[in-house]
Amino acid sequence: METKQSTLTVEQQKKLTMTGVSAVDAFSETGITLTVNGIRVQITGSHLKVLSFSEGSGNFAASGEIASVRYGAKGGFKKLFK
Repeated sequence: METKQSTLTVEQQKKLTMTGVSAVDAFSETGITLTVNGIRVQITGSHLKVLSFSEGSGNFAASGEIASVRYGAKGGFKKLFK
């Protein structure tokens, strides 16, 4: 499997953009689960909305009150920020 570069940008914990996303696995107002290079990424918060996702380019955008972003790892998730 080829690993593509992924970039994550969070603006004032209200807007999130990410590149290299291969799938949006689940979403609700309190959580979004993505797949990036075969790794699960969980975004939690409130009033979350998926603004856009392009499977072809891997570009993803969401808005809301972003509380945390966690990257999947063996034995659980690693928290990126509080």
